[in-house]
Amino acid sequence: MQFLVTAHDFKDDEAINRRQAARTEHLAGATKLMQDNILLSAGALLDDSGKMVGSTLLYDIVSKSELIKLLEVDPYISSKVWEKYSIQEIKLYKPE
Repeated sequence: MQFLVTAHDFKDDEAINRRQAARTEHLAGATKLMQDNILLSAGALLDDSGKMVGSTLLYDIVSKSELIKLLEVDPYISSKVWEKYSIQEIKLYKPE
């Protein structure tokens, strides 16, 4: 199953500092998931001034419950970078 995750950062003044502090560990996990073909693509959401305010992630994983388990151990959750996230099942186009 494929899913789009949209995560929104906390809006307090220290949120960007928490993001930077957790970034290395977050990216290491994301790299591993990409190598395992679970995380297909990811990137930062930007506001109109170019400031990071969240993330988008595309996953190919067995179930929504397994995806939630992955998200809940992400350093951006435990470090209080992401305030909330939404999960939408999607179907990505793959040429035959």
